[in-house]
Amino acid sequence: MVIQTMWKDRLSFSDLENAAPRIEGLARMGCGLLRFAVPDLAAAEVLGNLARMVSMPLVADIHFDYKIALRCMDFPIAKIRVNPGNIGSTKKVRAVLDKAAERNIPIRIGVNAGSLPQDLRAGVGECSEALAKAAERELAIFDKYGFTNVVVSMKASSIADTVQANRILAAGTNVPLHIGVTEAGPLIAGVARSAAALVPLLVEGIGDTLRVSLSDSMENEVIAAREILGAAAEIASFSGQAEAAARLRQGGVRVVSCPRCGRHGFDTHGFSSRWLPRLYALDKTISVAIMGCEVNGPEEARHADLGITGTGDKVLIFRHGKVVRTVSAADADAAFAEELDFS
Repeated sequence: MVIQTMWKDRLSFSDLENAAPRIEGLARMGCGLLRFAVPDLAAAEVLGNLARMVSMPLVADIHFDYKIALRCMDFPIAKIRVNPGNIGSTKKVRAVLDKAAERNIPIRIGVNAGSLPQDLRAGVGECSEALAKAAERELAIFDKYGFTNVVVSMKASSIADTVQANRILAAGTNVPLHIGVTEAGPLIAGVARSAAALVPLLVEGIGDTLRVSLSDSMENEVIAAREILGAAAEIASFSGQAEAAARLRQGGVRVVSCPRCGRHGFDTHGFSSRWLPRLYALDKTISVAIMGCEVNGPEEARHADLGITGTGDKVLIFRHGKVVRTVSAADADAAFAEELDFS
């Protein structure tokens, strides 16, 4: 499984030097694909130059003007994403497909509930059926011209429509699928809705790339996707689906933390906010516990490879339930960093 996110702002040439380090940071966190809106030819030039600066595969999201897609493919762009029916005439579609075939660039057919063809909005009863029908219609055009380097996404803000549309297409074709709930919402609502839709699909073996679309940061989209994949892997594993579990399992750091209560002696919220981006960027398969008091840590987190908790002005760092260091609150971050390096 490949995790994807989308750049949240429009880029200019002046942004490129700052964009490149952030993109490399996303890669370290587990993102494997990054999509950019490309509304005009000027944006295509910026994205093309960025693609030459980073190792992350970049995707150009094109609407309405086929010339933008053609220009993007002059650069090392990893994929082109188009919406069914809005790229123009058959001649224009053919031009995009021919150049993509020549450059060996895949195309993602992106079908959204809000941009279905008019006849499908009126003529198909269920939105999920209309989404699948729109995808099948576009695949037929691509097949007519012998273009098979394709991936399909069918997204709705409805959990049920998203799940069912992907089940319909997966049952009738083996085309790779990008899955996600579109416009899922702010952080908490968006993660909950995305998990509800994506976990059943993932456990069933449906989906090759995924994005958790949040009104939040790209980093949190990547973290949410990793956690959803981990949850689906756990469910697949205890359901006896070893192959599915292996495909979904991401590795890396697994963070467990208590919610905090009036008994807390350690600021789990503050520590987590400082450390989560760094923890998710580590190339280590370990579990880390961030616990608020001596009740929850170390004993309740004795399974953790490394943990931290505190009481009063003292902070305890432990491994598998055994305290290995006791330091002041002021020294906690530095001491934790040292122990993390040895993990």
